[in-house]
Amino acid sequence: MTRTIRTLPPEIWMQQVFEAKAARQGGVVRRKLRDIEMNAGLDRFCAEVRRRGYHAVRNGSQIVIFCNNEPIRLLV
Repeated sequence: MTRTIRTLPPEIWMQQVFEAKAARQGGVVRRKLRDIEMNAGLDRFCAEVRRRGYHAVRNGSQIVIFCNNEPIRLLV
């Protein structure tokens, strides 16, 4: 049996994501969809990304968060 144990409250978990060095420097942060759903919930996480004026994209099981408000262009 697999048990899901949440170690931090969602707000603190998200705070740690957005306080990562890359995020503070306006870079990119990547997290697994499963981890986002387990620790914060996808809707809550997306609301926080939106509130900060950032962008996020999903590819498979990965979420990539662009920690700036620059436009995103798909190159290929």
